[in-house]
Amino acid sequence: MRTLLLALISTAFAGAALAKLPPLSDEAKAKAAEAAAKTAHGNKVADYQLCRSMEKVVARYRAEATKAGKTPAKPVDTPACADPGPFVPPAAAPASAPAPAPAAKS
Repeated sequence: MRTLLLALISTAFAGAALAKLPPLSDEAKAKAAEAAAKTAHGNKVADYQLCRSMEKVVARYRAEATKAGKTPAKPVDTPACADPGPFVPPAAAPASAPAPAPAAKS
């Protein structure tokens, strides 16, 4: 009896969980786009900081190896570290722009 009651309750809540959510508002889409842009910029900043720290380690290694009388290996050519600069939020699309008309089939 208890199992049957639990199964009925689970079935009732499963229908609510599978309900379709309403579409996001334009404001929510803009916030999501800005959050994604901030995350991407943060990743670029982290990559830049990692690149700079690796350059420091290599420079220190080469200096210590030279000081110890060893000949360090020739460095591999790598691209320079690119500073991403400050975060610039993405430009908002104009809200009054008309939607493009669907193409007519001929």
